[in-house]
Amino acid sequence: MRKEKIYGICSIILLIDQVTKILITFKMKLHQVITVIPSFFHIHYVRNTGAAFSILEGGRYLLIGFAIIVFLYLQRYISKNKMKRKLEIISLGLLMGGLVGNLIDRLLYGYVIDFLSCSLGTYQFPIFNIADIAIVLGISLFIVDIINQEVKTKKEKLKC
Repeated sequence: MRKEKIYGICSIILLIDQVTKILITFKMKLHQVITVIPSFFHIHYVRNTGAAFSILEGGRYLLIGFAIIVFLYLQRYISKNKMKRKLEIISLGLLMGGLVGNLIDRLLYGYVIDFLSCSLGTYQFPIFNIADIAIVLGISLFIVDIINQEVKTKKEKLKC
């Protein structure tokens, strides 16, 4: 039952990610910017052939290979482990949904559709998408879950 929850979260993230990307491509021109909150948040349609912060620009096949390896690893991890903790379930669902969302873009188009743009003062954060948010949240929550488990284990050892 727990594994179905992971795939359910993955499916929801994937659906939201792909629908938002389709809307952006149909409703906006490439490089068009819509201001939502002046000097802070914009919708800015770009095509990213790299990874986060445009690292590995033009490394489509390397990024596709990496995503497939991570996906297969996550599949194996999910199939071999009993998922008991809510945070673990949520984090894996987010991570898989984001991973697959960006993988679909790279396979279909050769780039990832990014459109969320934030700035703080003069700092312009790299443009991102829903899949990117899910990946960052998924990894962050997974780390928090691991730390929580370590703290819990150490507390139990101290009680003995």
